[in-house]
Amino acid sequence: MTGGLLGRMIREEYRLHSELFGDRFAAFPVVVAALSGGGFWLLTLTDVGSGAVAGGLHALVFFFGLQVGSIGLVGRDALRDVLGDVTLLVFSARTLPVTWRRLLAVFLLKDLLYYSVLFLGPLAAGYAVFAAVTGVSAGSVGLLWLTTAVTFAYGAGASLTLAGVATRNRVARLALVAVLVTATAAAIAGRLDPVAYSPLAFQRSPSVATAIAGFGPALVLSVLGPLTFRPADGGAARTSPDRYSRVRDALRDRTGVATRSTLEVARSSGSVWKVLFSMGVLFGVTALLVREVGRVTALSPSPGIAFGTLLGLGAFTTYSWVTQFDDRREYRRYPLSMDAVFAGKRTAFLVLSLPAGLVYLALSLLWVPPVDVALGAVVFPLVALYVFGVTAYVTGLSPNELLFDTPRFVAFGAALALVTLPLVVAALAYSADPAMATGVAIGVAAVGAAVGLWLSARAGPRWQAAGR
Repeated sequence: MTGGLLGRMIREEYRLHSELFGDRFAAFPVVVAALSGGGFWLLTLTDVGSGAVAGGLHALVFFFGLQVGSIGLVGRDALRDVLGDVTLLVFSARTLPVTWRRLLAVFLLKDLLYYSVLFLGPLAAGYAVFAAVTGVSAGSVGLLWLTTAVTFAYGAGASLTLAGVATRNRVARLALVAVLVTATAAAIAGRLDPVAYSPLAFQRSPSVATAIAGFGPALVLSVLGPLTFRPADGGAARTSPDRYSRVRDALRDRTGVATRSTLEVARSSGSVWKVLFSMGVLFGVTALLVREVGRVTALSPSPGIAFGTLLGLGAFTTYSWVTQFDDRREYRRYPLSMDAVFAGKRTAFLVLSLPAGLVYLALSLLWVPPVDVALGAVVFPLVALYVFGVTAYVTGLSPNELLFDTPRFVAFGAALALVTLPLVVAALAYSADPAMATGVAIGVAAVGAAVGLWLSARAGPRWQAAGR
C-alpha cells in the first residue's frame, strides 16, 4: 500500500509541475546544474576552501527543507483556498482509507526522493566542477549528494516537528521556545556545536560515530513530524467587522487590500507566528554561517550586513503568504486596478516582515556590537523592498510557481544576485575597511530599494496587461 501510494505521489508531483510549466519544466535541472557549476567555478578564483563551500551548501539545503516542511503550517489552507478543484493525495485522509500520519510520512519520503533527483542531483553535478578544479576527490561529490539529501530530510522533519508541537497545548509551545532559546544561546556561546549533530559532520569526517551523530537527529525528526502534527478540523474562523475596521484604520488602507491580506495571514494556519518562525530559521542559519566563515577563513564578516541581507531575502516567504489565497482573475470583479492591489500587498508585506526581522536584529545585540546591528537595521528593510519589487514584477500574485518555471527562476535569481553579491562582498570585507564596506552596503541596498519601488509600481500595469 505504501509503495503504491509513494509512486502515485511522485507521479502526481511530476504531472503537476509539467502541467504548470510545460516543456520549460524539463530544463530546470539543467539550469540548476549550470548555475551551481558557474558559481562554484567563481569560488575557485577566491580563497574560499572546500569546507566553507560544503558548509554553505548544507545550510542552503537545510533551509530549503524547512520551507518544504512548512506544509504543517500552510497545507490545510493550500487545500481549501489555493488548489481549488485540485486535491493532492497528501490532503486526502478523509476520502482515502489511509491515516493522515501515514499520508504525511509518505509525502515527506516522496519529497526526499523527488528533490534529491530534481534539485540536489544537479547541485552535486555543479559541485563536481569545483572538485575537478580544486583537486577534491570524485568520491566527495557522491558523499556531498548523500549528506545534502539527509540535510534536506533534517530540515523538513524539523519544520514539521516544530509545527506539530505548536499545534499542541500552551505548555508544549513554551517548552519548545525554551529549548530553542537555550540551544541558540549555547551555540552562540560556543558550548554547543550544531554542526556536530548534522550530516555535515559526516561529510567532513566519515565514520560510524559521525554517521550516528549526524544522521540520527534527521531520522528522529522525520519520524516525530508526522506523529506530532495534528491537522485542525473545520473551516477558517470569520473575522469580526470590528477587528477588520481596527486593522484597516491602523493601516490607513483605503482599498482594503492590505487589510484583507494581513488578516488572511493572521487567520491562516500558523497565523503571523509563521512569519516570525521563518525569519528565525534564516536568522539562525545566518548566524551559523557567519561563525563558520570566521572559523575556516581569515575573514571576520560583518554580522549586521549579513543579517540585514539574508533577512531581507528571506522576506520572500512573507510575499508568498500575503499572496497565497490570490487569483489575478478574482480582482476583475472589483473596481480596483492592479496598481492598487500591489500597493496593498506591499503594505501587508512590510507590516508583517519588518517587525519580525527587527526582532531578531534586536536579539543579536546579545553578542553583536550595536553599531553593526544598526547597520543591519538599515540594510534589512531596503533589501526587503527590493525583494518585494522583483518578486511582484517577475511572479505577480503566483510566487510559488517561481521555483520550477525555468525562465522566471533564472530572471529572479539574476535580479537577486545583482544586489546580494555586492552585499556579501561588503560583509566579508568589513574587517579590512569598515568605512568602505558600510558605504557600499548602504549604497547598494538604497539603490536596490529604489529599483524595488520602481518595479513594484510597474508590476500593476504589467499584470493588468497580462490579464487581458
